[in-house]
Amino acid sequence: MQLYNTLARMKQEFTPQKPGEVSLYTCGPTVYNYAHIGNLRTYLFEDILKRVLRAEGLKVRHVMNITDVGHLVSDADEGEDKMEKGARREGKSAWDLARLYTEAFFADFKSLNCVMPDVVCPATGHIAEMIALVRRLEEKGLAYKISDGIYYDTARFPGYSRLAGKSHIEGLKSGARVEFNAEKRNPSDFALWKFSPKTEKRQMEWDSPWGVGFPGWHIECSAMAMKYLGETLDIHCGGVDHIAVHHTNEIAQSEAATGKPFARYWVHGEFLIAKNAEKMAKSSGEFLTLDVLKKRNFSPLDYRYFNFGAHYRTQLEFSWEGLEAAAKSRAALKENALSLLQQCGGKTGAPGDGANAALDKFMAAADDDMNIPAALAVVWETMRGTAVPPADKLAFLSAADKVLGLGLLAASQQAALAPELMTLVHEREAARKSKDFARSDVLRKQLEEKGVLVKDTPQGTVWTLKRQS
Repeated sequence: MQLYNTLARMKQEFTPQKPGEVSLYTCGPTVYNYAHIGNLRTYLFEDILKRVLRAEGLKVRHVMNITDVGHLVSDADEGEDKMEKGARREGKSAWDLARLYTEAFFADFKSLNCVMPDVVCPATGHIAEMIALVRRLEEKGLAYKISDGIYYDTARFPGYSRLAGKSHIEGLKSGARVEFNAEKRNPSDFALWKFSPKTEKRQMEWDSPWGVGFPGWHIECSAMAMKYLGETLDIHCGGVDHIAVHHTNEIAQSEAATGKPFARYWVHGEFLIAKNAEKMAKSSGEFLTLDVLKKRNFSPLDYRYFNFGAHYRTQLEFSWEGLEAAAKSRAALKENALSLLQQCGGKTGAPGDGANAALDKFMAAADDDMNIPAALAVVWETMRGTAVPPADKLAFLSAADKVLGLGLLAASQQAALAPELMTLVHEREAARKSKDFARSDVLRKQLEEKGVLVKDTPQGTVWTLKRQS
């Protein structure tokens, strides 16, 4: 398997430290609001990565953090804690806010058919580990105190900018991404521990050797990743927005503390961008969530399929037209899958030569830095072709969907219709069975006028709701 390693700036063959086992850490959500669909694109590519590794026979130990304290409004060390600000916005305690949005995040995560992490670790549950890590850095002479906290001296860490590139330090000097603070020794220095403001009482604060305060955002991931996965991870993932500051700082503090490489492969996903659509930025107060898509009668799995239209390292532009096309393609693929299942007596048999050849081609694409658009093209090529018999097509599709996670062979689960609409659906089915096609067409039109589209398949009548504009 080849992975693009941001640290090496090239694709490299992936080999785990321990044969047969992979340690994977992914940066989780900051739970001050709902996740928008741009956030969710990152978790989808990480889910594909885990599925591909498993398909290659590797055992994956996946750890994801929950940032429920310490992430300030800027990605640097200025501004208010997002959790405290969110709590004031909604009139809740910061703890209740964290529970609300953690539950909402994992509801979205599961509806997208993402495989749950082995360990989910909230930052507020690991304060002792963070303090211990800051103490290690302090003992090595890498931390210093200023009026608002304990900071890491980046000048003491050779190669600080190697993940983000040489231009990173110059950018910081000109004020990019990090607020100017005259007390810091270097513009790139970052907070390991922040002191609570003396003018106001914070909801989330802890005693420490340096005074009452809370952890810096960056120290959280380092402390939790090493607690559960050891001092050197196989793979660390996140969005490209984490490269310049968050992941750069994780490397600096972790490797300075241990003297070992922190992560062997750094894998980053590109942005989802939106034009002519609602904003995705949470700060705007109006942003695209999975619930917005569902209110327009799209399935979360339609959005999952939509993301397969571009490589994870390529920006993907969101549009309602693109999502509609993805929904139709997923429906057609699922219909194809269920038709094959019916032809094969409802059972998926052992793959034959045709299935194995198609699966080899599919996995070659998936193993090439998760080229899921190419892998999906293999699926369509196999389904549309005549060279592979139905039983082999079914066996291939079953194996491929373990990577794609589209639930293609799962029983169709449709939302409940209002009783009077369901009655019309059943009446139309009865009319078709009795070959009263005139009555059937009348009922079809009535349903369409009420926003319900019906389609006749070998498995029976399938209905969908019209998309809401």
